[in-house]
Amino acid sequence: MPSSRESGHLSTHTVDSIQPIIWDSRGCLRLLDQRRLPEEETYLEFTDPREVAAAITDLVVRGAPAIGITAAYAVVLSALRHSEHPQPLVQIEQDMEVLRAARPTAVNLEWALARMDQLIHSCDPSSMGRLAGDLLQAAMEIHQHDIAANHAMGELGASLIEPGSAVMTHCNAGALATGGYGTALGVIRSAFGQGRVRQVYAGETRPWLQGSRLTAWELCREQIPVSLVTEGAVAPLFREGLAEWLITGADRIAANGDVANKIGTYSAALHARHHGARVMVVAPLSTIDFSADSGEDIPIEQRSPDEILTAGGQPVAAAGAGAWNPVFDVTPAELVDVIVCETGIARAPFRESLSALAGRNTASGG
Repeated sequence: MPSSRESGHLSTHTVDSIQPIIWDSRGCLRLLDQRRLPEEETYLEFTDPREVAAAITDLVVRGAPAIGITAAYAVVLSALRHSEHPQPLVQIEQDMEVLRAARPTAVNLEWALARMDQLIHSCDPSSMGRLAGDLLQAAMEIHQHDIAANHAMGELGASLIEPGSAVMTHCNAGALATGGYGTALGVIRSAFGQGRVRQVYAGETRPWLQGSRLTAWELCREQIPVSLVTEGAVAPLFREGLAEWLITGADRIAANGDVANKIGTYSAALHARHHGARVMVVAPLSTIDFSADSGEDIPIEQRSPDEILTAGGQPVAAAGAGAWNPVFDVTPAELVDVIVCETGIARAPFRESLSALAGRNTASGG
């Protein structure tokens, strides 16, 4: 089992002070246990890649970019664990299959594993002793690229927001959901620093309360004004003109611009657009799945009904009631004004503009 290390409450307030994923030079992976926030900061330590997969499933770490980075480091753990095995590649592949199944909607998971798999299969059999080191280098590059991409997206997205605006965000797309800084919250952080955002409204994000536990925690640390709203209050929020933008992250974006994100995003986008607000999706290019022609091709994860029927382990629903618990929904491209990636800003028609941004990334060697 993973070990834990508790540090109490975080006290620093710089934008890069939140580190949800840390590679330890002793050869272990440290993950900030997001289930225990905001009450306490606890890092769990992992040396077993299958325990990392369980941590992804159990929401120790969450957010599509963070899941991908975590999976990449888990492959390093697998290589270290099986270095003396007579068939190390077979063992690593088996661990990777377990990792692939951990969260099916987050495309960054498959993207990161595919990159690690390519490195494994290009390895010279005579250099197997260097495999773990090569994989670690690749995982660190994925991690650092994500942080740099988040800062780039932050500046691009902030440039679209009028000074003094109020915005709404849903779920958590901050440092906790990425390698650092954040996607949607990266834009909000950059915009706040430039005087473009004066107020943030954050959806609670039931049933796991990522908005109230995680997003509000991050924004309060940065001293950015944030007010929580229930999902049922989103319609009047936009009707009363309290927010000019809905800004969210994404777990997967189809080739046509349909966006899979935390359940509740679709309805928030409907309310925003109906009342004249704009919708911004912020995600790295690794979140775009060009093999998915539309949102119909995106798998939507269903989680246990107990997440809705209980709270804090205590029953809250009538005995015998069931629950339908999709974790994500798909926001159609026609409800999205802009998709901000690290190489630029995409607008409709998204099939062409997203392809162009991905081409820029390829041309730059990304």
